[in-house]
Amino acid sequence: FTQDIELYDRYLWNRMEDFSTLLLGETGTGKGTAAMAIGRSGFIPFDEGRRRFVESFTRSFVSLNLSQFPDTLIESELFGHKKGAFTGAVKDHQGVFDRCSPHGAILLDEIGEISIPIQIKLLQVLQERVFSPVGSHQEGRFQGRVIAATNRSLEEIRRQLGFRDDFYYRLCSDIIVVPPLRQRIREAPQELDDLLAHTVARMVGEPSTELVGMVKAVVDARLGLEYPWPGNVRELEQCVRRVLLKKDYAGREAAGATDTAAELAAALEAGRIDSLGLVQGYCALLHARHGTYEEVARRTGLDRRTVRKYVQAWKGRREGPQEGGAAGSKAASRAR
Repeated sequence: FTQDIELYDRYLWNRMEDFSTLLLGETGTGKGTAAMAIGRSGFIPFDEGRRRFVESFTRSFVSLNLSQFPDTLIESELFGHKKGAFTGAVKDHQGVFDRCSPHGAILLDEIGEISIPIQIKLLQVLQERVFSPVGSHQEGRFQGRVIAATNRSLEEIRRQLGFRDDFYYRLCSDIIVVPPLRQRIREAPQELDDLLAHTVARMVGEPSTELVGMVKAVVDARLGLEYPWPGNVRELEQCVRRVLLKKDYAGREAAGATDTAAELAAALEAGRIDSLGLVQGYCALLHARHGTYEEVARRTGLDRRTVRKYVQAWKGRREGPQEGGAAGSKAASRAR
């Protein structure tokens, strides 16, 4: 809640809606689960007369993935719309701010993907706590807490994607970085055993030391302690499923990273790669190893779209002729 539970108890227990939270972390690290834990931990008043809480905690958290919608629909999903507001608006629609409990929280996932106009409209909600549905001048009031999440780094969302400073400063009362699985395991190896036990129990409906032992044996033999888990907790879940079905899991790094590293080294040794091809190959190597364009962008200082373009250009280069300048110029033209 805060760094001081006594301070929280004296001053903040019914004021946390004024403190927005920004969650950062790679894809698959569990930002949604962290947001749910925060959103469902808020204060809900108890009605003495009716002998129950005024709101169920299961209704106190609402989530919206902003990357699922084009800009033309995001405003409607956030604020709602009135019938006839635009083509296809055949009835009134409640936006996520309307659906959120006054004592609850809303997760705006993939906040790094939204445009400047949407940022401006969200800023009004964060500052003034009011919003209007599309096609209406009637103002609604939002009383809950805002939690935002993105798999992009702070530097990327603020400098490369044009995140407005005023919007950022309204979101950053608290910034929580959800660490990647490889870091969690490196810092506390027991974490892997705990996650495997939890995942197995959830999948089969009960704890099973037999199944956990089987999965752990495959992970140790096939992946080892240094496996980077590019898909994070989400990949771990799929690993457990694969082992339960086939008693095997090779991981994502396996052939892709090894092949790319060998090809890049051979091209360097033979002197048949230009500077652009070198950057493309390095991006492809990192992508094969870590599994996401976001992580490659973070490690190279490039933006995500450029990384994606370079990785695809390297794949095209591998399929084409491997002669120095000609291959380099073809790859360069594809990258452009």
